[in-house]
Amino acid sequence: MNQSQKTVGEALVEGLKARDVACVFGIPGVHTVELYRGLAASGLRHVTPRHEQGAGFMADGYARASGKPGVAFVITGPGLTNTLTPMAQARADSVPMLVISGVNAQASLGKGLGHLHELPDQHGLAKSVALTSQHVAKPEELNEALNKVFEPFAKGRPGPTHIQVPLDVAGAEATELRAPQQSAMQEIDAQQLQLVAQKMANAKRPVILVGGGAKRTGQALDTLAEVLDAPVVQTANARGLMHQHPLVVPASPSLTAVRQLIEDADVVLALGTEFGPTDYDMYASGVMPQMQALIRVDLCDRQLHRHAAEQRVQAEAGAFVQALVQALPATRPAHGGAERAAHTRAAAQKEIGADYRAQLAILEAIRDAVPGSLMVGDSTQPIYAGNLYYDHDRAGGWFNAATGYGALGYGIPAAIGASIAAPGSRVICIVGDGGAQFSLPEVMTAVDEELPITFVIWNNRGYREIATSMEAVDVAVVGCDPTPPDFAATARSFGIPYVTVEDTPDAVAAALETAPSQGPNFVEITAPVFAPTKD
Repeated sequence: MNQSQKTVGEALVEGLKARDVACVFGIPGVHTVELYRGLAASGLRHVTPRHEQGAGFMADGYARASGKPGVAFVITGPGLTNTLTPMAQARADSVPMLVISGVNAQASLGKGLGHLHELPDQHGLAKSVALTSQHVAKPEELNEALNKVFEPFAKGRPGPTHIQVPLDVAGAEATELRAPQQSAMQEIDAQQLQLVAQKMANAKRPVILVGGGAKRTGQALDTLAEVLDAPVVQTANARGLMHQHPLVVPASPSLTAVRQLIEDADVVLALGTEFGPTDYDMYASGVMPQMQALIRVDLCDRQLHRHAAEQRVQAEAGAFVQALVQALPATRPAHGGAERAAHTRAAAQKEIGADYRAQLAILEAIRDAVPGSLMVGDSTQPIYAGNLYYDHDRAGGWFNAATGYGALGYGIPAAIGASIAAPGSRVICIVGDGGAQFSLPEVMTAVDEELPITFVIWNNRGYREIATSMEAVDVAVVGCDPTPPDFAATARSFGIPYVTVEDTPDAVAAALETAPSQGPNFVEITAPVFAPTKD
């Protein structure tokens, strides 16, 4: 092969760049060397995590903060299996993620010969989680494979996709890549739009539900809510929209107060929400909020038909909201929307209880100390509290893995990906002492990349939420008190600033206000330690 000819690995990197990929997260290995051949000269940024699971979670955080697919390069076998958990989290939350892996030479596949990193069926394993998994058997198949894995990011409900390139193909001479396919924006059905507009205009007690699919609706959602005089209930993945707006209800629809608001509505407009139980029935009652008339708007036709609805509209939420605003009269009689929203907010805050209200106060102190930050969380008590009730001040700026798939260890690497996607923004990562131990080494990636992330560690010396749940059903508390590391010593080993504070809003706010704005740092909050009840 002469120097002017490209390998499949080089063409793959070129194809990523042509599709507006700017950053790749990955750990190189002997099975991906050929994928890296063109990377140095490509201009793409490469970020090295400490574990392939970290690569996947970083790609997830990058995608949520940027709106563009996050890309991970992983090796054959264990590299892919380590990334399956982030892929499952991305699928649960409809996050665009592309995982590119090697695979053993084609002549060996499925034969159990004991090759390095061999799996019985790597392609089948990836297909069980990915929206689509493409095997590049010949150089000329690369172009179509790229088109297929990027297609779900442009239309339909996004999620993780996968390409695997065999060792004997990655270094082969590539065929010429064609220009990427351009997906046309799905048009909104005019008849359906007018029918929705008529129903909403005639509603006396409308309510709007917004999920993660609506988080980029922007000012148009404010306008729609105001025109309809409709309270807007947000799931966890929609928080940050309509901050402090009199019509916003930044509270879980699992709460009784919020369910009452929804069930009292004569029309409910649901935008980009899948009605998942971790949002709508987190207490596992087996009963979802009952609605008199439901209008669902979602990108995915299959998702639209998973729940009964009076009307279903397949459309992107942002485009539909803009079109609906234009189809409605500019004004309509007020029906007490702000009063209904205010009553629900007050009742929801009361309902979450004193412990969670105390943690909510800390979240609000962090938000006000670092306005406009990206707040990325793991499964830990302040995040559970915030998912029940919290009003963030940046659209798309509150996300975590405590709903849906619920993968522990998400927060630290996802915060790193988010920081890379949003240069110039402060990132606050809220993680428990237990969850931190799943992915603590990834902090060194933040050190390498000099990222402005404050890692807020909620240290109650164990898995308090699980211990409380065990005790509540009279199960002896076992396995919930893993000893945490010395986080001060850990910070010193990382070479980053550290401070410890009490669990009060003023103390936490002061720590955040004085935390360095350049590079990573630790703020450890000393939280109450769970003590099981003695007989």
